[in-house]
Amino acid sequence: MDVMHSSQNTLPNQQGEVLVAIMNNPLDFAIARDEHWYRIPVTSAKKWLKKRFPPQWLAFYQTKVFGAEKYAVNYYASVIDVHEVHRWELFPDQPHNEKSNKRYYQLILEPLKQLPKLIFSRRLWRITFISTTWQKFINAVEINDLYDTSPLEDKLWAKLKYHQIQAERQEFVTIKKKNYALDFAIYCATGKIDVEANGDTYHLKKENVFYDKERDNTLATAGWHVLRFPTHQIREEIDSYCLPTIVETVNRLGGIDEGRILPRKISLDDSDDIGHQLGLFDTL
Repeated sequence: MDVMHSSQNTLPNQQGEVLVAIMNNPLDFAIARDEHWYRIPVTSAKKWLKKRFPPQWLAFYQTKVFGAEKYAVNYYASVIDVHEVHRWELFPDQPHNEKSNKRYYQLILEPLKQLPKLIFSRRLWRITFISTTWQKFINAVEINDLYDTSPLEDKLWAKLKYHQIQAERQEFVTIKKKNYALDFAIYCATGKIDVEANGDTYHLKKENVFYDKERDNTLATAGWHVLRFPTHQIREEIDSYCLPTIVETVNRLGGIDEGRILPRKISLDDSDDIGHQLGLFDTL
């Protein structure tokens, strides 16, 4: 069953046109490179991608099995078409078993292209899917630049990068068998910070207020310090309140833990020597 139009030669101009998918198997990479297709379980697409599927472009985040190319996005391709198929149709030579009737979206690809400069992961995390825009994709330096969740998060992310505050976007954590997505996770020498950019439309609803409180309490039991900033604070007080609050919390917890001998404390004052220590956003 066809579920997507043929790709065009023009650059995409809508949200969600690029899908970054995990590539953790050399055989799957060989199929994408040589046979020009990639598969995504239908259940995964419906759970994680929803309205941002199918994509116009597909990119691959390669894991540790790829040696020198690991933990980075190196390749991408235009998506020509998408079909919903059974596993046995993708692998007709394999013996039939309980997995044979599993359904997949088969993304038909143009030949893979290599990015001029890879998009790397600073903390070597494994991701699942990242739906993003073409502009974010071609301008991204690291994985966190790809996320396209909300303008509020983008505004806060830009400020965190500018002030060398290392954070991981859309970090997933599991606590007491419950999964939570953190807008920004900051790892410090003596603690962890969850920074949330709370859009008023969603977070001011009564049922969501109760959920947020329960969520924050659960995170606190696992050692997370939760900082929440509503829309007006991010739009109007990001420099006067949001960033100072984040920095004060980071420094109180011993500074940013970057896996070095000494953690790095943050200063918002450009003339302060504390802020001039080389950070992971810097290039030598």
